[in-house]
Amino acid sequence: MAKPDASPDLKKRLKASASQRFQVTAKEREFFISNLALLLQAAVPVGEALESLQNTSRSQRMKRCIAQIARDIEEGVPLHQALESSGIVSRQSLSLIRLGEESGHLIANMQVAAQQEEKQRILRAKVRSAMLYPAFVVGITVIIGLAVAWFLLPRLSETFAQLHIKLPLVSRIFIGFGAFLKHNGIWAVPLIFGTGILLIYLLFMAPKTRHIGMRLAFHIPGVSRLLQETEIARFGYLLGTLLQSGLSVTQSLRLLQDATGAPRYRDFYRYLFKSFDEGYSFKASIANYKHSTKLLPAALQQMIIAGERSGSLPDTLTRMGNMYEKKADITTQNLEVILEPILLIIIWGGVMAVAIAVILPIYSLVGGLNGGTP
Repeated sequence: MAKPDASPDLKKRLKASASQRFQVTAKEREFFISNLALLLQAAVPVGEALESLQNTSRSQRMKRCIAQIARDIEEGVPLHQALESSGIVSRQSLSLIRLGEESGHLIANMQVAAQQEEKQRILRAKVRSAMLYPAFVVGITVIIGLAVAWFLLPRLSETFAQLHIKLPLVSRIFIGFGAFLKHNGIWAVPLIFGTGILLIYLLFMAPKTRHIGMRLAFHIPGVSRLLQETEIARFGYLLGTLLQSGLSVTQSLRLLQDATGAPRYRDFYRYLFKSFDEGYSFKASIANYKHSTKLLPAALQQMIIAGERSGSLPDTLTRMGNMYEKKADITTQNLEVILEPILLIIIWGGVMAVAIAVILPIYSLVGGLNGGTP
């Protein structure tokens, strides 16, 4: 453990380490914490455990990160502080590791942190898996639609122009778009795809704007249900394990705010944190929150209130998280069935629009020929 009166050199070293934070994947983070916990449980010293993890890691980024952590440990920095400087673990895992160092239960708390990281990765993977199918179908539809507009519609436009057919409005729109792509497709198509990728990044990846994408996702049929079940599973499991590890309710709720990406749940956790900080219970806090049943079903609210009264709140929350994790599994499996009709309607609408744009001029031509027949 580092002494309270750390030397100026050590403070300077910590400041330099903090400026070299590493961005690692969820899988790398989970691998590091779980294996470090296993090595420490086997009575391997921290320095040797870090050296072993550095040698077995395949990622050069992880090797540099672990080397930095090892250097900080050698200079007397506490483990949680060295991990914080590297940026390799989440805030809730840092709190568990720090509490474990202070209470003498480091290994147990690191195992809990590893379980949390695994749960977080699984929950995120479920959401990505649910969004992959509709994104793939819509993407293929857009590609085929652009190919038809780029290569087929301009030829139909030339044919209709030679026949001097008066085109209806829908045909003029589609054929005009095809003519535009014929002359400008080389730069217009990459621009369309680039704009689409940029929108996806801004809506679902950029830290400052991805809350917009999450709000939109909560209005997609089927996906909204999965997101709700995922958030409830995260709420129950994370809050339950944090409480079991010795953190207070307010500390746990503060960490829970950082673990979720859903704005409506983040606002809910922020409200609960302020309410508990003012001395209110779960019963009073939930009752005073508007539309709380849309975030937590009434049955779950009763479970939480009963667990709070009986003193078994951590166990109740953990059971609730496990129950909704299983529900999220079922919803993920059934999501293709739920979304398939909606996607078929979207594709059908696009195909019908193109078909009408092409068939209407042909009907006009046939009608004109029949009308001119003696």
